Amino acid sequence: MDLGIKGRHALVCASSKGLGRACALSLAREGAELTLVARGAQALEETAAAIRAETGVTVTAVVADVTTAEGRAAVLAACPQPDILVTNAGGPKPGDFRDWDRDVWMAALNDNMFTPIELIRSTVDGMIARRFGRIVNITSGAVKAPIDILGLSNGARSGLTGFVAGLARKTVAHNVTINNLLPGPFETDRLRETARQWALKNQQTEEAALAQRRAANPAQRFGTPAEFGDACAYLCSAQAGFITGQNLLMDGGAYPGTF
Repeated sequence: MDLGIKGRHALVCASSKGLGRACALSLAREGAELTLVARGAQALEETAAAIRAETGVTVTAVVADVTTAEGRAAVLAACPQPDILVTNAGGPKPGDFRDWDRDVWMAALNDNMFTPIELIRSTVDGMIARRFGRIVNITSGAVKAPIDILGLSNGARSGLTGFVAGLARKTVAHNVTINNLLPGPFETDRLRETARQWALKNQQTEEAALAQRRAANPAQRFGTPAEFGDACAYLCSAQAGFITGQNLLMDGGAYPGTF
């Protein structure tokens, strides 16, 4: 299927590695021109070069921290009028809510709620004026099925979800959609680091912890970044103009509910 986004400009956050990189690559394979942003220069440049070599699209790499006002200004200077916006930021650390003071909460809210809202605020009116826009927020499966030790993520990402639910119904009449992608267990560096910590705590090997997590999933495996990237590309497609305000959970069937 031709997704109808060849030549569109896509801004993809935290796109040097993991799920952000996968989204960028899938969009590039559909012919979208890319602006990639991440904090680590080396990994970002390597990703940009690899995507250029494979797809031939124009890729601009911006080394910046989008969770800061200065970082967002740098990104928007490089890509002031994206047709596609993929927001993404690393989740806050797990822990016990008794240990989190106001500063810890504000940092989590800044990274995982305020930052995507600010990026949307800065780009959505241009999309409305051009009558095409696709915004995808990478959040977490914990929005659908909260995880007790991820209270910071549960709270901040749920706040973003509530905000999107209202705004998405206002922009869709202008062919601007806003949706959220909720990853469960995907084969990424972050998943491996979580497994490493779990293994240390429970006196297991890392591989044993990973095997246990795979076996516990109905799919009997982890998701691949490529699967996630292609789902993102579809939500950004011309054909997805009737999908808005939705939360697409990708977790191999781990969430047991009907709704």
